[in-house]
Amino acid sequence: IETLFPFISAGDTLPKEIFHSQKKSPKICGSNYPLSIAFIVVNEFCERFSYYGMKAVLTLYFLYFLHWDENTSTSVYHAFSGLCYFTPVIGALIADSWLGKFKTIIYLSVVYVIGHVVKSIGSIPDVGDQVVHAVLSMVGLSLIALGTGGIKPCVAAFGGDQFEEEHRTGKRSKLSTLKCGICIGVLFVGDVQCFGGDCYALAFGVPAALMVIALVVFISGSGMYKKTPPRGNVLLEVCQCIGFAISNRVKNRSRRIPKREHWLDWASEKYPKQLINEVKMVTRVLFLFIPLPMFWALFDQQGSRWTLQATKMNADFLLISPILWSLQVLNPLLILIFIPVFDFVLKRCTWPDFGSVESSMPEPVPKESLIQVLNLADDRIQVTIQDHDIHQLPLEPFQDPANYSKLMLNGAQQSLHFALQYQGTPFAFNQTVVEQLVYSLIVYNKAGGGIAGQLITDLGKKPDKGMAAARFINALDQDVSITISEEELVSVNQNYGVSGYMLLERGKYNSVKCQTKAEETTVDVGLLDFGAAYTIVIMNTSENTLRTWKTEDIPANSVHIGWQLPQYLLISAGEVMFSITGLAFSYSQAPVSMKSVLQAGWLLTVAFGNVIVLIVAQAAPLKQWAEFVLFAALLFAVCIIFSIMGYYYTSVDPEAVAGKEEKEEKKEKPDNGNMIDLMPTKTKL
Repeated sequence: IETLFPFISAGDTLPKEIFHSQKKSPKICGSNYPLSIAFIVVNEFCERFSYYGMKAVLTLYFLYFLHWDENTSTSVYHAFSGLCYFTPVIGALIADSWLGKFKTIIYLSVVYVIGHVVKSIGSIPDVGDQVVHAVLSMVGLSLIALGTGGIKPCVAAFGGDQFEEEHRTGKRSKLSTLKCGICIGVLFVGDVQCFGGDCYALAFGVPAALMVIALVVFISGSGMYKKTPPRGNVLLEVCQCIGFAISNRVKNRSRRIPKREHWLDWASEKYPKQLINEVKMVTRVLFLFIPLPMFWALFDQQGSRWTLQATKMNADFLLISPILWSLQVLNPLLILIFIPVFDFVLKRCTWPDFGSVESSMPEPVPKESLIQVLNLADDRIQVTIQDHDIHQLPLEPFQDPANYSKLMLNGAQQSLHFALQYQGTPFAFNQTVVEQLVYSLIVYNKAGGGIAGQLITDLGKKPDKGMAAARFINALDQDVSITISEEELVSVNQNYGVSGYMLLERGKYNSVKCQTKAEETTVDVGLLDFGAAYTIVIMNTSENTLRTWKTEDIPANSVHIGWQLPQYLLISAGEVMFSITGLAFSYSQAPVSMKSVLQAGWLLTVAFGNVIVLIVAQAAPLKQWAEFVLFAALLFAVCIIFSIMGYYYTSVDPEAVAGKEEKEEKKEKPDNGNMIDLMPTKTKL
């Protein structure tokens, strides 16, 4: 909602005669809007489409292409998001103090396009190694942040400049329409594939092309625009006034110097009284902004933690093969619905957050590993491990294993003694186990009689992107080639050879081809579900046909992705109420010349909110559910603090205050007709 209100700069408060002296722009057919607005709206539509289209896959790009861990991916995502809301201050300074809004939009849009191109090149698999990809990505994101943030305060204000004086009340309506256009743009972001997998180069290249279109469209309307020259930056002047007041107060710390009513009054030696009073009104509102970053800290996790949460959920949604980050489009869709609804309701007057979505298999810590036993023999067995109390109960043939058991090691690795009981006969062997790995002990019948044991390494974490993982054990006496889909082929050696895990799309696999020297047979392995890992054993039946036995090494995602709907609904409703009412209130409490300062302060609350997430992700890594609880508790505390601050806040009418000050200044000035002309004379002392 940050573009719902314009970033009004010093150049926006122009005398009426300046507007009348310029050529009037033609109108859009059937409306009072100038035609130049159409070019600006299309430009902003393409720019926002470009920005959100790139940002929607950014966390997954960090996770699956650059292979960063979840905390690093989250931290870089929020560092980028925060930078996008720090750079508007730079854009406002450039526009108001140097280039003007029109040239600033063009030059920084070029920087924006270059950033997208660099980012796209950095995501091509064949361009350099992992370090090159990371460096190009960071350079590209830095340029994008400068571009999108730099033009943010300029586009809305430049659009406001295009309205005639008598139509300036339509600014808010225009900007609300613009926000809706932005949201519609985000809804069209889709999934792309190339190079045999996720095509991040194309996912970033399309936004680059859209940004080029945005730039071309904006330049095309150049002849119709009203271009106001830079007239100095109010934000800079306010900062200088505050800085001088602080430094002047520090220099005059003596108790003999009389105290002043307000700390900003210490700027009166250099700055006019009107400016000081306006800064006082602004600082009162900015003080209310202090707790607000916590809302944005939670809100902007839609693109990081919530996306990561979605990868661990059951995404079987309405028979549609979903994109894991696709629920992000709910936010703009809901905003399209909520803006008119809340606007109507506010003028006239639970669902819980299911954040705990974790794998049911514990992760082994140093000097610890996990093990399960798969009995592939023809009779029950009992397994014991020396000095470890596990698997005391007999296991039936092809019995689904219980949960993994922990093995406590005396070092980074340890040789363990395994003892097996089968039909009253003991068997034993030693095997080296490495810390923090997950194992399966498969027990099977040997060709010459008796049983054998083999320790194999399992998948230690859930498959990426909500995929399913499957491996095959060949219990046949001949090699077998397995085709589980048209492109997935694996060969498994005879006599209990084990394949590696294959990552597969979620689905039912009813016709898996098994090719031996003798014949080709199809078998049914059933449903391979989201986030699960399976071991599939291929064996003969008594009729000498093939059959399979499947066990689940890692359970499928059990929490449905639909449970994210309530949290998106609530956060979107919160954004509409928070942004619209918050900015409307703060704007009502500041003079016209200071509204740019409030917009800058508002954008900085978003930036600092992302900084909070970055700090938490790096300084205090927590389980996902614990982190969600932490942010919920912090936001609840902030709500209480903000309620107390709001209770003691006294509203003011800036126009009434300004009128009162103007009357007082007139009373203080003597009438020119009664003034005495004093001539200086030389006096000899």
